Amino acid sequence: MSEPADLPAWSLPAGAGERISIGVEWPERVTRDWAFGGATGKGVRVCILDSGIEAGHPQVGEVKGAVAFHRGEGDLCGHGTACAGIVRSLAPECELYSARVLGAGFKGSGPVLLEGLRWAVEEEFDVINMSLSTTKRQFAELLHELADKAYFNNTVLVASAHNMPVESYPWRFSSVISVGSHEEPEPTTFFYNPSPPVEFFARGVGVEIAWLGGGTILSTGNSFATPHMSGICALVLSKHPELTPFQLKSVLYLTANNVGGGR
Repeated sequence: MSEPADLPAWSLPAGAGERISIGVEWPERVTRDWAFGGATGKGVRVCILDSGIEAGHPQVGEVKGAVAFHRGEGDLCGHGTACAGIVRSLAPECELYSARVLGAGFKGSGPVLLEGLRWAVEEEFDVINMSLSTTKRQFAELLHELADKAYFNNTVLVASAHNMPVESYPWRFSSVISVGSHEEPEPTTFFYNPSPPVEFFARGVGVEIAWLGGGTILSTGNSFATPHMSGICALVLSKHPELTPFQLKSVLYLTANNVGGGR
């Protein structure tokens, strides 16, 4: 009997289906209770790629690790602390890490952003929260490569849509979970958007957020909707750590308030 012809790259030989059997036992109907009911974020590592995190802020708690790709100490403008506080409020037992790529006045650069994201992807965090973007197209290709690398390495990249109707990155890439804002007050209310490029809407209007000096302020923006989705992702992954980013997106779709989660 002759040997089978060589298969193309990325092919599956006959009878090899057992090798790629999926271990997740999906229920007949994916509900919020199955997806993240009773979850705390335990065991999930979340990186806040932002302006740093204020150490000891009462709404943030312990930060497991921090690196700086922008000079300075702590949180230089409050933005990263705000995002960390939102993630902590939803997933209280997750492990928070900080990668600072923004400085005072919310200023940063494309090379620093790329360096920070590359580090976070190589560290293989479960979730990377990016409540920032760049409008500079010269950085889009490298950002796209890093976003795809995260996706294929089972790191979920949650990225904020720009607050203005402009082209920016990486939120426009399909390998990330892109987030805009809604006005509803419930932190775990989120909606799937049937009209891309934004995929989901999460709470981001009139949000009380952690701020510098151990206090809070009231603010609005897609920046603060994004960590709500990151927190929800951490909850799902703490119950179902075997999910790939593709599977996680499917769970989020099925449990969105305007899909399965609203009934």
